[in-house]
Amino acid sequence: MSAFSRFTPLISALPSTVPFVGPEALERQRGLTVQARIGANENGFGPAPSVIDAMREQAGDIWKYNDPENFALKEALAAHLGVRPANIAVGEGIDSLLGLIARMIIEPGTPVVTSFGGYPTFNFHVVGFGGRLVTVPYVNDREDLDGLLDAVNRENAPLVYFANPDNPMGSWWDADKVVAFARALPESCLLILDEAYSETGPASSLPDISALIDLPNVLRTRTFSKAYGLAGARVGYAIGVPETVLAFDKIRNHFGMNRLATAAALAALKDQTYLTEVVGKIRAARDRIGLIARDNGLSPLASATNFVAVDCGRDGTYARAIVDGLIEYGVFIRMPGVAPLNRCIRISVGPSQDLDLLAEALPKVLKTIG
Repeated sequence: MSAFSRFTPLISALPSTVPFVGPEALERQRGLTVQARIGANENGFGPAPSVIDAMREQAGDIWKYNDPENFALKEALAAHLGVRPANIAVGEGIDSLLGLIARMIIEPGTPVVTSFGGYPTFNFHVVGFGGRLVTVPYVNDREDLDGLLDAVNRENAPLVYFANPDNPMGSWWDADKVVAFARALPESCLLILDEAYSETGPASSLPDISALIDLPNVLRTRTFSKAYGLAGARVGYAIGVPETVLAFDKIRNHFGMNRLATAAALAALKDQTYLTEVVGKIRAARDRIGLIARDNGLSPLASATNFVAVDCGRDGTYARAIVDGLIEYGVFIRMPGVAPLNRCIRISVGPSQDLDLLAEALPKVLKTIG
């Protein structure tokens, strides 16, 4: 049977693809069970007990739509950050917000600057709206700020994406460099400053809210998926000047937010004691991943995220063999998608039992592949 004939030319030309292969798909494809889920940049320590309690308490109200204005969550985020609610846009995770920003800016052929090997979901949105990706290689395993700025100016690009701390390498720039980069951009170029890992990095990597809040061409995106342990709830937000943030209301799905997810985010914001505790666990798990890597002759890279990129010392074929070997032992990890970054594997933090499985399986896999 042939496909429907009146899709747009753009949609007809695009491949049907999912940017990430999830552990569920691997279980289906290989007929195995994932025992250590340490590959999706999730927080394996999970949310605070107070968050689970809040969701249970409000589960009976799930028949109601969520407040389409997201009033309570915007108020709570504004108080937490020291800004006005008008500075906040709420969405179904950063991924949804990235799609909305792409829709605001991109027309067919629009040049969009990002790092070569950077977050693939952003690329997915750019291509989905007909944008033209202009990519800048990483330098020393982190994003090249000078290269990104040069590409913006050369292409007269209206949109640039920069993640700090970075996915997939876990690297970061200090706040003063980030602010200088943002202020050096032309006013006609919107910066998406993706700060998904803002809570897990050193304080020196995160610019103060006041440092960029006056720039109409900057949107800072953050999430409850990482440090707060709510990846499955899909709660993200953008921070910017009110006039820029208001554009989200023109195109967003006003009933897109999940009512229980909103309750979870509100409870998570209140429980900053738990956040401090879990960030400590994340740092300890990063240290242990580094130790496991070094014990097996591999080189962990410094990380400010909830994962560690580990240099396998060869090429992408060798790194892929490690990833494929570990899944046979029920250990799910990932790797960056492009060379030379794909010489690395990427291991997410998780509880001790998950890292125990990694420590047990990794030497067996390395011995097998030689």
